[in-house]
Amino acid sequence: MKTNCLPFVNLRTLWHRLLNGVGALGLSWLLWGCAAEQAPESSFVLLDGSTLSSQQLKGQVALINFWATSCTSCVAEMPDLMATHQKFKDRGFDTVAVAMSYDPPSYVVNFAQSRQLPFKVAIDNTGAVARAWGDVKLTPTTFLVNKRGQIVKRFVGTPDFVELHQLIDKLLAES
Repeated sequence: MKTNCLPFVNLRTLWHRLLNGVGALGLSWLLWGCAAEQAPESSFVLLDGSTLSSQQLKGQVALINFWATSCTSCVAEMPDLMATHQKFKDRGFDTVAVAMSYDPPSYVVNFAQSRQLPFKVAIDNTGAVARAWGDVKLTPTTFLVNKRGQIVKRFVGTPDFVELHQLIDKLLAES
């Protein structure tokens, strides 16, 4: 089964290749989508059966992570996502891990329970949430949303967690 899992991407190397290889075109491609856009209206169905809407996340900084149990990069980044959540959760930060539609719900439940994931886990059975968030197909794909409900950053592949923590700190300090 194809998992659409993106292997580890070294963003610094990608940045240099784009700038050296295609100059301004590469820079404009990289910056495309960097302007804050409103997070889509979506409803997350959590493992406990409750729902959470993207509107309910307004007023806090949120990390929305699209992942799959079959994605080795996703599984590898989970400890860093857990540490990030634990570090910032008491300051108005929330994390929602959205399992892709092709991921069997029993695998997701087992993974969340066995790893004791400390954040909200949603199952996107129909793929509607992934479509709403820009038709996400590659995992992991992670969105950082500010307190106003705007997407500030989109990571395709494993984020640079030092950079991510600095950005979260900055967003949490904003009023």
